Amino acid sequence: MLERTLAILKPDCVRKNLQGEVISRIQRGGFKILGMKQIRLTKEEAGAFYGVHKGRPFYEGLVEFMTSGPCVPIALEKENAVADYRTIIGATDPKDALAGTIRKLFADNKGENIVHGSDSPENGRIEVAFFFAESELV
Repeated sequence: MLERTLAILKPDCVRKNLQGEVISRIQRGGFKILGMKQIRLTKEEAGAFYGVHKGRPFYEGLVEFMTSGPCVPIALEKENAVADYRTIIGATDPKDALAGTIRKLFADNKGENIVHGSDSPENGRIEVAFFFAESELV
């Protein structure tokens, strides 16, 4: 069964000019890109997107980081999209990520870890809808 998941190339990825490298790795993983755009999140948008983390010690820093520069949300689709994408990107903390994963290769630390990935099929659908109208997905 096809699943959707959301990837976000975070501001550190864009600053390092790694978008093409990361997208290439995603495509080699067999993902279909349904939609992609470069945006700059407002504090309100970042706060709403990461609202599940509100009240946690890292929330304010996360919102600040995600609004520090442009990012690239990407709607992805394939069978087992969520699990497969999370395998490609690696653990949240790059020091815990497996060799060859996107975060191990390119991330500086747990706070600036290059990419976002949905954590469940349900959240994948919700997160894709946060950034993309259905009519934008092809």
